Amino acid sequence: MALTDAAQAHPLFELVGDTPMVEITIFRAEFPEATVLAKLESMNPGGSIKDRPVARMLLDAVADGKLGSGQVILDSSSGNAGIAYAMFGAALGFPVEIVIPANASQERRRRLTAHGAQLVITDAILGYDEALREVQRRYEADPARYFFSDQYSNDSNWLAHYEGTAVEILAQAPEDFTHFVSGVGTGGTMTGVGRRLREERPDVEIVGALPPVFPGVEGLKPLGKGHIEPAILDRSVVDSWVEIDIDAAGNLSFELARAGIFAGQSSGAYLYAVRQILLREPRACVVTVLPDGGDRYISSGLWEP
Repeated sequence: MALTDAAQAHPLFELVGDTPMVEITIFRAEFPEATVLAKLESMNPGGSIKDRPVARMLLDAVADGKLGSGQVILDSSSGNAGIAYAMFGAALGFPVEIVIPANASQERRRRLTAHGAQLVITDAILGYDEALREVQRRYEADPARYFFSDQYSNDSNWLAHYEGTAVEILAQAPEDFTHFVSGVGTGGTMTGVGRRLREERPDVEIVGALPPVFPGVEGLKPLGKGHIEPAILDRSVVDSWVEIDIDAAGNLSFELARAGIFAGQSSGAYLYAVRQILLREPRACVVTVLPDGGDRYISSGLWEP
């Protein structure tokens, strides 16, 4: 995938996207007539799907003159987008400040600081919404100092998936795939892929994975009453939602690792939603994404037998 002016900005940007799609085998015994396929987003240079929108948002901001010399890149993140900001910011020569909830894994925090990012930690009990409020407070206190990328409202976020992730899925997946599964962090993946599928494959059923409020799933945002909803989220592209069972999702992440694919917590949540589809439609062909790798959750205890 060639991002606009990526080679001129830094060769690191040329490594974003074109991730492989692999078959997920852990459901074969239970659903022998089903096909489950997933894109391995940990193959991006920063290790997650968030490299796609962050690269697009930063390059668009530089091209538009919104991000210039002396400014600090600012945003809130559960960790993966923050890592992408820190990595690309370092490559482009911009300092980075990330507001992050205290429940973000130690592995994510250490990767952020390795790239030189400054972290502002918010109360985990107050969730991602508190990080959103804090980043807004910091920007409003000194708007000249910051380029506030605002991934929850930035159209370059979903466009990265509309023009990248979705195009790759359509090229890699069988023509007769029946479902697409994703969750909502900022809403970028769901909106971008969903809008492209609505245009080119309106027959595909789009299913959202919805986490509980507590203990939650790192990278996924609770929605509904009392929660801040991402401005870029287009609910109209979603046919149905599956509420995630955290323990069952964790078990699926563990099973996936034992099958050779080391993916993170949200991947288990997506696979939980996939299984709910297969219980209804055991011959379905389901496509999803595995947003990051399991190495970012070692300290969480997820991989303990």
